[in-house]
Amino acid sequence: MKSQNDDISSTVLRQMKEGGFDFTRIHPIEFYATFPDEACAWQAAGAFRGESTNAQVCELEEGDWHLQLSKVMYATYCGIGDFEAVFERVISPLGGEVKGWGVRQERLTA
Repeated sequence: MKSQNDDISSTVLRQMKEGGFDFTRIHPIEFYATFPDEACAWQAAGAFRGESTNAQVCELEEGDWHLQLSKVMYATYCGIGDFEAVFERVISPLGGEVKGWGVRQERLTA
């Protein structure tokens, strides 16, 4: 059974393909989560030390803490889904909530 995140990932990947995204190269894929406190956000970031290219934690206006974790990888449905599952297993016990993923796409110029 597919989850809502699976459907969203399929849609985003399809839109990336239609937009001319280069799937043959590796890219920094950004995964997002929010936490009720800063310590938990940093603890989650530390769990991925060595796997990620960048981890940033910042406070949101609502008082929650935002984690952005970038992992260099191929943008594939299975690769993103597999990492997202691991990300959620680390985030959830710390009171965090996964907020999705994204990748910066270069604009093609004519």
